[in-house]
Amino acid sequence: MTGILDEQERTLAFAEVALGQIRSLRQTAIPRNYEIWYVYATGYNSALNKVINETLARNGRLTEADLDQIHDTYLSQIRTTDRIDQVGARVIGEIDDVMTLITDALGMTTNFNASLDGASKDLSRARDPAAVKAVIESLVKSTREVHDTNKALEERLLSSKSEVYTLQQSLEAIRAESLTDPLTALGNRKYFDRALMAAIDTAVKRGEPLSLLMLDIDHFKSFNDNYGHLTGDQVLRLVGQSLKQTIKGQDITARYGGEEFGVVLPNTPLRQALTVADHIRRAVMSKELKKKSTGEILGRVTVSVGVSMLQIGDDMESLIGRADACLYAAKRNGRNRVICEVDPEYSAELQFQVA
Repeated sequence: MTGILDEQERTLAFAEVALGQIRSLRQTAIPRNYEIWYVYATGYNSALNKVINETLARNGRLTEADLDQIHDTYLSQIRTTDRIDQVGARVIGEIDDVMTLITDALGMTTNFNASLDGASKDLSRARDPAAVKAVIESLVKSTREVHDTNKALEERLLSSKSEVYTLQQSLEAIRAESLTDPLTALGNRKYFDRALMAAIDTAVKRGEPLSLLMLDIDHFKSFNDNYGHLTGDQVLRLVGQSLKQTIKGQDITARYGGEEFGVVLPNTPLRQALTVADHIRRAVMSKELKKKSTGEILGRVTVSVGVSMLQIGDDMESLIGRADACLYAAKRNGRNRVICEVDPEYSAELQFQVA
């Protein structure tokens, strides 16, 4: 009992801190804001606390756009497992309900069979119309009960089918979210790994070329240091948007991690992949970065790109490793450029790594 009271006091203390922050910053006490400040009060999500503290230190307040972005980035994904558990519980509940009805229907069928056996014996012993009538009425009653039970089961099965379909759609949506980076709306690292492995298998089986681009945002740390993490997030979204606009069809884009992105190009030889990489580089560079809170122009974002092509005996790690080495070579040779594994800069990078 003491443990329960302690837990209650602790959670109420977090709630008071959350409401106090909402009052002091004159925010609306909507569920989104309460959730942000409650998690902030617990201190369990250090990344969320860090970005809030930095934004408040810099601007003295959190705008609605700031709150939306913080919630989407640091809290939305946490509930995915809970949602899967909830859907799973509903599926189990549906199965339990249907199994109960089926058990009842089987019991009713067993009883009906027994009634038929009994009616057969009763009819053989019946000596007058009244006795025959009583047996028939009993059979009619049993038949009606079986019919009603079967009809109820049929209706419940139809309802269950609809419910299970809805739950299936929910699971598909959750699955898609679990493979999506919430900040850029591109695929996340899990999606990238799965997609690249599948693309390699397909390329090997069909004897088709496969190219990989690894992109990294130039001077990304300076955006965070000079303008804060929210502006850094804006930079990530800008690159994500550029990738969506440039990459089409069967090609695959994902946020690999941090400020690095991956693009898988099935059935694409190296020369064509270099063209795609340069289109991406130019698309990113063509956009001006503007600070939302002030409208201040912060300059242009650039990316460095490394390109590798699938070779005989390659696996996912070796293909990524060469693309990364090309990316590092692009960084060392001035940034805002594309380097592939046949360029001399790549060979120089390999020698540098060995040294």
